Amino acid sequence: MDSRYSAGVAGPVLDRRRFLRSGLGAVAGSLLAERLIADPFAPLPTAPMAGAPIRVRGQVRTGDGGIAGVGVSDGLQVVATASDGTFELVTSSDREFVYITTPAGFRVPTNPTGTARHYAAIDPQRSTQQTVFELQRLDVSDEEHALLLLADPQTKTPEEMRWFYTQTIPDVQHTLRGLGEREVVGIADGDIMYDNLALYPEYERAVSLMGVPFFQVVGNHDVDQAGTDAASTATFRGHFGPSRYSFNRGAVHYAVLDDVFWHGEGYIAYLTEEALTWLRNDLALVAPGRTVIVATHIPALGSVHARSGQSSPTLSAAIANRDELYRLLEPYVAHILTGHTHENEHVFEQGTHEHVSGTVCGAWWSGPICWDGTPSGYSVYEIAGEEVTWRYKSTGMGFDHQLRVYPRSSDPLTPDEVVANVWDWDPEWTVLLYEGGVRRGEMARRVGFDPLSVELHTGEDLPSRQPWVEPRPTGHLFYAQVSERATDVMVEVTDRFGRTYTAPARGPG
Repeated sequence: MDSRYSAGVAGPVLDRRRFLRSGLGAVAGSLLAERLIADPFAPLPTAPMAGAPIRVRGQVRTGDGGIAGVGVSDGLQVVATASDGTFELVTSSDREFVYITTPAGFRVPTNPTGTARHYAAIDPQRSTQQTVFELQRLDVSDEEHALLLLADPQTKTPEEMRWFYTQTIPDVQHTLRGLGEREVVGIADGDIMYDNLALYPEYERAVSLMGVPFFQVVGNHDVDQAGTDAASTATFRGHFGPSRYSFNRGAVHYAVLDDVFWHGEGYIAYLTEEALTWLRNDLALVAPGRTVIVATHIPALGSVHARSGQSSPTLSAAIANRDELYRLLEPYVAHILTGHTHENEHVFEQGTHEHVSGTVCGAWWSGPICWDGTPSGYSVYEIAGEEVTWRYKSTGMGFDHQLRVYPRSSDPLTPDEVVANVWDWDPEWTVLLYEGGVRRGEMARRVGFDPLSVELHTGEDLPSRQPWVEPRPTGHLFYAQVSERATDVMVEVTDRFGRTYTAPARGPG
């Protein structure tokens, strides 16, 4: 995202009133809202097919025979393979791909670069087509597996791509060594590029160096700035295949959605009728009560608006029709993984847990942190059965780097308090102040500005590479009053999984 295309995130270009005046805005805004208000639990509409019919027959198989129960989709319908792995799907010539939900226990099929290759092209000139998906069994069980979520690498120039290679990739390789022999997959959670889509091959080369299969999510800077939403992902699809799909690892079902709706002048966060119909069909093969992880680029909700004093999020900062998504996820233990806002936070809404991840590029490769003070980095999820644990991994730092503590007077608005930025905080964490080895009690959480972000980002000339970046108010700052003579000030945090981290108070730098 940046000020040219987003509304209320990095600078307004397309305001809500101007959008809603257009015919597209009326469809995405007022008609959707009227339908939800009139009957919020009505069945979702089925999106029609527009092309000539094509019958796709095939099989999902491995060396010892067909694989039953595998989801096969054309981006709208989803069918399950029979006991011998065969399937039949009557699709149409306006569909681009037929693809599978990679089943648990099997390797993710990949392109030579390591990006997922779970799809095959549909030939629009044929009325029938035969498609076979060959899979290989994993050497080890994926009941225990890990997910690396890389949000917003957002490289625009060869120099930024070089930093991605010299900073991020070695860090990921180090993390992978620490994860041992378990199955690992990655998700690049949108804004893989910063409009310069000619750099996609360099990203693909980076995936090959990381050495684990990677899935890709469309971000608002990954689109062709075309006249329609469908045309906007042409380059992305040419490299990575469909923009919505699913896969299974162990007991967890993953779904990837494109929530960037390009309307010609810019974008809004919106799930199309086709996307929602596909997701409903995809989840029909997932038993209620299961753990489901959904990856989108733009948050479903986030809290940017609340921290900025707005009553509701802007159209580019949160999914406009998120209630439709929440309704589909209601039967499941649902996590929504997002990026986009260049900050880290956790939001709990309508039974879902949304993880908004800090970014690989920090504040657009302008320095070591995002504008909320979160270090540049990525999120690491470890899954055992259906239990999901996670930690944020700061680039160049160990997993113990989970907070930064500033001494008294670092925040001029509270000159007698120390400040702690605990970027992966959620309400299950505890944040305690110690002085001289003595526990003084819990710190108070307040919205404020990270002192290091203030130092690095404030003013028209800072940061030098992206001077439009300014500090953003964040909700994961903690405050406690200490005396002017306080010494040996330490903050101890314990996360929801019982892991404890400490850091002493020190200056912003």
